[in-house]
Amino acid sequence: MRISRKKPWLRQSQLKRHRINNFIHCEQVRLIDENGQNLGTLNTADALALARDKGLDLVEVSPLANPPVVKIVDYSKLKYQEEKERRKEKAKQKKIEVKGIRLSLRISGHDKEIRVKRAEDFLNGGDKVKVELLLSGRERQHFDLAREIVNKFVADVNVLVPVNIEQSLTIQGGKLSLIIAKK
Repeated sequence: MRISRKKPWLRQSQLKRHRINNFIHCEQVRLIDENGQNLGTLNTADALALARDKGLDLVEVSPLANPPVVKIVDYSKLKYQEEKERRKEKAKQKKIEVKGIRLSLRISGHDKEIRVKRAEDFLNGGDKVKVELLLSGRERQHFDLAREIVNKFVADVNVLVPVNIEQSLTIQGGKLSLIIAKK
């Protein structure tokens, strides 16, 4: 099992932080009330008193503005809305994985057909496919045959699903590899 050495407080610091109530240290602020109306520039103490009268929090929404913009809102509701938006964005993201398919110099026709269908499934699922061909021992003398097998495999996959070659054929030691993706 892998042990995570990441500090949990580092992950929390990456989240957007708001200064609230007494942690706002400017003299003047531009105040927006709970209805979205701009109330103009006020002293921070006056804005804080207005927020407390309404039973809400004073939250700094734009600290870089001059003067900083603060809003009278319920802080827990604001945090909930931001978390909801963050989850919605995360759900929209599609992680593209690179699936691997291994071939050999002595692969039979039926095994090759099965791997072609598997590659088709991966590509239709939105993933990329890394095609690898391992050469061992005396097979390393036949890079031309290996290159031919990989190119024929890509051509067979291209008949079923139109593909793009993302990474061209590379040779490292006794391994040929290339990455394909759906057009």
